[in-house]
Formats: sequence, structure tokens, C-alpha cells
Amino acid sequence: MPRDPREIQLEIDAARESLAATLDQLAFRGSPTRLKAQGQAAVVRFLQSPAGKAAMGGLGLLATLTVVQKVRHRRTAGRRVQRRKR
Repeated sequence: MPRDPREIQLEIDAARESLAATLDQLAFRGSPTRLKAQGQAAVVRFLQSPAGKAAMGGLGLLATLTVVQKVRHRRTAGRRVQRRKR
């Protein structure tokens, strides 16, 4: 039994609307601006948490120790060069 053309058109229209809604959702989910804002919010939440504060403190300590070591190494290397020249 053949299908009614109006029924087929209604099914096509419904499928088209469903596809349009799906594409709108995908565009919203994949929006670079939205993803950037979500990423920034996640980083801020982490940095404000106790674990984030401890991590930043550890990084600060590591950076400080690295700078101190480099300064000491320069002074020691400079003294070695001066001793060789004598």
C-alpha cells in the first residue's frame, strides 16, 4: 500500500527539525568562547582549592630554589675562573 505524500512530508519536516536542534546543541557545546570560559572557571576553582594552593606554593618554592641555585652556581663558577687566572 503506497504511503500518503503528506505523511512523508511531515516525517521529513520532523526529521529536519530534529536535525536542526541537534546541530544547534553541538554548536553550543563546541563553542570556543564557551569552552574557554569553562576552562578558565575550572582553573580558578582549582587554584582556590586547598590542593591548588598547595600546588602553587610548591611551584613557588621550586622556582625560588632554582633561582637561588643558579645564583650560587654563577658565583662559584666566577670564583673558579678567577683562581685559574692567578
